[in-house]
Amino acid sequence: MLLLLLLFPLSNIAYVFEICFVVIITDFSIGNSKKMRRVWLVVLMVLTNVFSSTGIGMDNFTIPDSVNIGVLYSFNTSVGRIVKIAIEAAVEDINSDPSILSKTKLKLSLQEDSKYRGFLSIAEALQLMATHTVAIIGPQTSTTAHVISHIANELQVPLLSFSATDPTLSSLQFPFFIRTAFSDIYQMTAIADLVKFYGWREVIAVYGDDDHGRNGMGALGDKLAERRCKISFKAPMNPEATREEITDVLVQVALAESRVIVLHTSTAWGPKVFSVAKSLGMMENGYVWIATNFLSTRLDIDSPLSSDVMDEIQGVITLRMYIPDSKHKRLFTSRWQNLISGKTANGSLGLSTYGIFAYDTVYVLARALDTFFKQGNQITFSFDSKLSQLRGDNMHLNAVKIFNEGKLLCESIYEVNMTGVSGPFKYTTDGNLVNPAYEIINVIGTGTRRVGYWSNYSGLSIVPPETLYSKPPSRSGVSQKLLTVIWPGETVEKPRGWVFPNNGRLLKIGVPTRVSYRQFVSQVQDTDMFKGFCIDVFLSAINLLPYAVPYKFIPYGDGQRNPSNTELVRLITSGVFDAAVGDITITTERTKMVDFTQPYIESGLVVVAAVKTTESNAWAFFTPFTPMLWTITAIFFLVVGAVVWILEHRLNDDFRGPPRKQIVTTLWFSFSTMFFAHRENTVSTLGRFVLLIWLFVVLIINSSYTASLTSILTVQQLSSPIKGIESLINSKEPIGYLQGSFTRNYLIGEIGIDESRLVPLKTPDESTKALEKGPRKGGIAAYVDERAYIELFLSSQCGFTVVGQEFTRNGWGFAFPRDSPLAVDLSTAILELAENGDLQRIHDKWLLNRACLSQGEKFEVDRLNLKSFWGLYLLCGIACLLALFIYLIQTLNQYTKHCPMEPEPSSVQGSSRSSHFRTFLSFADEKEEIVKRRSKRRQMERISYRSTSEVGSSISNTEYYQSSLNRIDSTNEV
Repeated sequence: MLLLLLLFPLSNIAYVFEICFVVIITDFSIGNSKKMRRVWLVVLMVLTNVFSSTGIGMDNFTIPDSVNIGVLYSFNTSVGRIVKIAIEAAVEDINSDPSILSKTKLKLSLQEDSKYRGFLSIAEALQLMATHTVAIIGPQTSTTAHVISHIANELQVPLLSFSATDPTLSSLQFPFFIRTAFSDIYQMTAIADLVKFYGWREVIAVYGDDDHGRNGMGALGDKLAERRCKISFKAPMNPEATREEITDVLVQVALAESRVIVLHTSTAWGPKVFSVAKSLGMMENGYVWIATNFLSTRLDIDSPLSSDVMDEIQGVITLRMYIPDSKHKRLFTSRWQNLISGKTANGSLGLSTYGIFAYDTVYVLARALDTFFKQGNQITFSFDSKLSQLRGDNMHLNAVKIFNEGKLLCESIYEVNMTGVSGPFKYTTDGNLVNPAYEIINVIGTGTRRVGYWSNYSGLSIVPPETLYSKPPSRSGVSQKLLTVIWPGETVEKPRGWVFPNNGRLLKIGVPTRVSYRQFVSQVQDTDMFKGFCIDVFLSAINLLPYAVPYKFIPYGDGQRNPSNTELVRLITSGVFDAAVGDITITTERTKMVDFTQPYIESGLVVVAAVKTTESNAWAFFTPFTPMLWTITAIFFLVVGAVVWILEHRLNDDFRGPPRKQIVTTLWFSFSTMFFAHRENTVSTLGRFVLLIWLFVVLIINSSYTASLTSILTVQQLSSPIKGIESLINSKEPIGYLQGSFTRNYLIGEIGIDESRLVPLKTPDESTKALEKGPRKGGIAAYVDERAYIELFLSSQCGFTVVGQEFTRNGWGFAFPRDSPLAVDLSTAILELAENGDLQRIHDKWLLNRACLSQGEKFEVDRLNLKSFWGLYLLCGIACLLALFIYLIQTLNQYTKHCPMEPEPSSVQGSSRSSHFRTFLSFADEKEEIVKRRSKRRQMERISYRSTSEVGSSISNTEYYQSSLNRIDSTNEV
């Protein structure tokens, strides 16, 4: 029997007791020994003591008539009064509804959380635990919930709260804490989406420095970081801060850069912040205030607020937990006035979302208990053995017991699936409610206006979230919409969201002190002023901004060598400089560290090499065409001549005669077409077709040759052994680059040129001397630099030129810290400078210098190659092949018609094939007119032969045919 007690859980001890009782009665009835009876009596006494110590009696064998539930809340606040009314109404409705809990009634124990502080809340929670409470609804604040959750874990009592929205309460540390409203993680996600929607990058967080405020701001920071935004300044306050303390904090906020302020606090002192902000002028144009749902709660409860209070929150955006419109909601809203009748001595109480979620929380608990009992579970308590170790206990902790079935009740709560006043009520696997959503409220005039919704399903929208649940979720920029907001200062124009800090601090702008190409940027001697193309562009862009930018230029570099712009950019990330202005190239490495403005000048890398003048010679007329093009052209002259001869030979007497004459005629005809001087006429259709195509090709070839030769003989030509970056890669000669530029790293890392070949050069004069010396005299073979520098360099150096193509695509821009709003505004200003022509005028002022740009020079010769004419030659070749094919078909047809083959014995068929081929060649060589005449005469002789045969002529056919051929041959010779 003791073994049974150990194996069975405490909730099933009642069944064990029943079995023992039956066994004892049976033993007595069958007359067992006295010794056995005494043993059973001892066991019965032990079980009785166990049941009495655990407080379990015979009443626990069935579903209890009543269940104790506790409520720990601050009922002396406006929110607490609403919660009390809603919970009492829910308990009354459930006790009068036989479909829930059947005959079991909910017994409510209300405990005032007067100060909602840690120690007092613990004592108040223990008072509720001592009444055998199966669950506690509350507390009001997240700070208290953190403390009470430890007690709930120890005593295994579920703690249900709809107002403790701290996201960290959902952690595995508090398995008995159950949130029956939306977690602040979703509210902070909605605020982060708002910030991203309006294009702001930074916000200021003003919050109460407690668990609720700190953890809420931590969640906001995480969600902003996911959207490349951040909290630039945190302003924590004492949860019980005085007006003076609030003023001190907001003064610091006013001196910060951001103008987007997120206020996350309680309804107790949150309104004081707006009052102080109004007095400090922080509710004017340019500011953005986003308040969490504490403000919407106050607007719902205390509406209508006084005109003075409404003036303090004009233009503020706040969030309200969204409750979809339904029949349950409308009935409860219309019933609310009856519920609060006679219970509000200080005026009417409006219904807030906390009242609705409080009402549903009681229903969730009741349905969970109903399921709990239907599963055969019992409510039992046991004494905590740890408390017995305390000596001299004056706190009566022995009354506090562990709820043995607390875990089972928690599981039943998470399995609830119902439709309440707040809408569909169901938990996800992570312990949060499904479909969290918020209304976005704008305070306007004497009331509020809803400008949109936010839901975890589809983000920002202007339609209720439940209408989007049947559609695929979309978070694209096009689908995110809100109505027009009236911001503080009564403006509908979206605030910029930031200003320069009004703390007397100037923007520190680093400027490289160059020793070369000082037209771009240079420091005025003995002053802290700078001038140059880059400086003028920056000043012009700054003047276009709609606000003042306090700044000062700080030189960077020793003045003896060009500083590294990459190091200058890196100093921005470390806070040494707030920005950098100068000839700073936008590269991949630098964009990983800072943000750049729109490029204000294009400047890719090019190769400069020394050139020499190419003198003309006696064979310059061969230069326009490459050898391959000359060869192909000559071949086509011969091919076209041969094709025309074939097509004209049987019809045109100009292409007939002795072989030598025909060869000469063909060659003459072919090459005379180059000058359109051919005397021979073409009479065949195919010949004229081929000649027409060929003459068109000759026309193009002649025109191109003439143009190229004219350029060669009239324009001075330049040549260089370096053809571009490819030539440098394949060679071993030294290469120069501008010291301090990114060119060195690019040539080594991207191109793969050995570092030993690179020669740093400080000034244009050094570059000139190095190029003039050349690699054999200790100089360089080529100079690689950015096009902006090279254009300025070549304007005074006539012996050099750009070879090859520009092999990078870069630009110059101004550098700012990551996510700096000034970079965006300056980019817009630079585009405006480019559109109105000011950027070009600044360029011409500093960089337009064409003193040495010779317009008549040309770098080397652009020789014509086969690539430029292969299409023409292909067209001509196809025309020739097509004409020959048609001609062959025609000739075979004539041969078959005019020279029918006679059947021969099989023994001579092999030799007859070559004979027929020779006969065909002879036929093709004959003039077409003669073949037709002979064919006609043969037909007449055949007719005559038939007549002769009928009168018995003795002449054989063979002799007659041979004599006819002889006569024809003699005629041909004549």
